[in-house]
Amino acid sequence: QVQLVESGGGLVQAGGSLRLSCAVSGSIFSINNMDWYRQAPGKQRELVAGIFGEGRTAYADSVKGRFTISRDNAKNTVYLQMNSLKPEDTAVYYCAAGIRRYGTSGYSDYWGQGTQVTVSS
Repeated sequence: QVQLVESGGGLVQAGGSLRLSCAVSGSIFSINNMDWYRQAPGKQRELVAGIFGEGRTAYADSVKGRFTISRDNAKNTVYLQMNSLKPEDTAVYYCAAGIRRYGTSGYSDYWGQGTQVTVSS
């Protein structure tokens, strides 16, 4: 069994910062990509940032220069540092990871339960 647990969401004023964390636990052989998505009310879920095992990163244009994704492979944890937050960043943020479990030969996608980020103007 694999679990992804996000933390760090909350209410912040525009221009403020938050740091999200997502800890992965369970019967894990290897983790490939670790990603952050978000979904605002009435909108589709979108990819915010992603990081691969070797450290290569990618960001949505809307967050470039403001958000930073990082990972601690020893702790199986991915982080999202969010600076200069805007009201349009308000959404439920989800972490996702491509995980290979012990005893399996391939990777599957797993998701966390989401954490609410609200940015007030």
